[in-house]
Amino acid sequence: MDWECLRAICEDCHRCPLGQGRTNLVFGVGNPRAEILFVGEGPGEQEDLRGEPFVGKAGILLDKMLACIGLSRKENVYIANIVKCRPPHNRDPLPEERTACLPYLREQTRLIRPKIIICLGKVAATTLIDPNFSIMRSHGVWYERKGFWMMATFHPAALLRNENLKRDAYQDLLRIREKYEELTAETKKEPPVAETDGKKEETEK
Repeated sequence: MDWECLRAICEDCHRCPLGQGRTNLVFGVGNPRAEILFVGEGPGEQEDLRGEPFVGKAGILLDKMLACIGLSRKENVYIANIVKCRPPHNRDPLPEERTACLPYLREQTRLIRPKIIICLGKVAATTLIDPNFSIMRSHGVWYERKGFWMMATFHPAALLRNENLKRDAYQDLLRIREKYEELTAETKKEPPVAETDGKKEETEK
C-alpha cells in the first residue's frame, strides 16, 4: 500500500463515528522518509478546519520545540495522531476510536520507517507504549519496541496550561536530539581513507 492509497482509505473510513462529524481528515504532515515520527492524540478545532495536525497554539509551540533542537515538520520529522478525525468538543478519543484508527497509524509507520517515535501526551503514550503509562513519572525514558526507539513527553497543550512543565520538556527534547544524532551517526561518517603499508594512500596530488 502506498501513501495515496492509504489516504484514500482513510478518507472513506467508517470504522467509528468520528468521521461523520469531521470537517477534514487530518492525515499527517511532514517528511514521509523522516527519522522521527511524532504522534499526538487527535485533531482539535483548528486542525479539523485546516486538515493538518498541530496548527493551533499547541502547534505553534510544537514548531518552536522542534526548532530548538534543529528539527522541522517541513524537513526531518513526520507528525500524525492516534485518531485522524476530531473528537467532539476536543475530548480524548475513546478506546474504541483509538482501536479503529490505529491500523492507519501503523501503516504510516511502515511506510515512513522512522528510527524514533515520540508520543506527545498521555493518550499517545498509553496507546503505543503502555496502557498504564504515566507521563509525570516516565516522560523522557527510552523504550525499544519492535525495532523503534520510543519516548513520551508532554503534549504542547499541557505546556501551555502549565509552564512549570517546560523545563522537563526541554530536557526531553535534548534527549531526543541526542538519540537522533546517535542513530544517524553512521550515515554522517566520512568514508575511511584507504591505507597502504600502514600509510594513508594519497588521493590528491
